[in-house]
Amino acid sequence: MRRRFQQVDVFGSEPFAGNPVAVVLDGDGLSTEQMQSFTRWTNLSEATFVLPPTTPGADYRVRIFTLSGELPFAGHPTLGTCHAWLAAGGSPREPETVVQECGVGLVSIRRDAGSLAFAAPPLRRSGPVDPALTGQLAAVLGIDVAEIVAAEWVDNGPGWVGVLLADAESVLRLQPDFRRYDGDEKLHVGVVGPYPAGAECAFELRALLGGAQGQMIEDPVTGSLNASVAQWLLGSGRASAPYVASQGTRLARRGRVWVDRDEDGTVWVGGATVSPIVGEIEFPA
Repeated sequence: MRRRFQQVDVFGSEPFAGNPVAVVLDGDGLSTEQMQSFTRWTNLSEATFVLPPTTPGADYRVRIFTLSGELPFAGHPTLGTCHAWLAAGGSPREPETVVQECGVGLVSIRRDAGSLAFAAPPLRRSGPVDPALTGQLAAVLGIDVAEIVAAEWVDNGPGWVGVLLADAESVLRLQPDFRRYDGDEKLHVGVVGPYPAGAECAFELRALLGGAQGQMIEDPVTGSLNASVAQWLLGSGRASAPYVASQGTRLARRGRVWVDRDEDGTVWVGGATVSPIVGEIEFPA
């Protein structure tokens, strides 16, 4: 079974500077096991599979997989999948908006002057974290609790908890170690700090995905985290839109995420998308 395939670089400030995602454009007929096996084989943070929509109003449906399981939503796979679908000849119902069906429901993706931006989905969990978890976060990050300006749940699917530090340099200096975490559940931490006024970017972010036994992955550029952090920072008056966020600096990437907000409060998260690899994938019959 040969399926159309693209590998899309998302959020890069230049070629090969963002976060890649594998997109299988003809996912219909593939089993969950095949999708998961393929995702593990790519060894990318996510792979997506495009399917016919099942909800009225959607242009396509997507299933999003990580190396360990399926996600209801993720940001850079959303933009990468939309880019691949359009590049392969997909035609949306509305010329300037693509509607994606995924685990969290319908997500709108705006097309504007050759760029793509998704509407941030509602947070599934919000509000301050308890003092015990704040202490755990400080331990994982290797800092004193007093250095945490604020810590809140900003979960839009993956389970993010946001940590605000005093400045971007504090974010970049972090030496996180999840061996200092004594919880049993996965802990997805998004750390953010502001740059000085007038800098190219307003904030620096780092996405730290860890859990028990000290395992940790740092994601290069993360759409879902930028979406949820934007909702938090804009809602609390700590940021004003539009702004540009930087991510991936410690991983030798130059991720740039564009954040804007409509008058109705909708937060949009966008960035560059390009397909360095286009071809076909052979799946076992």
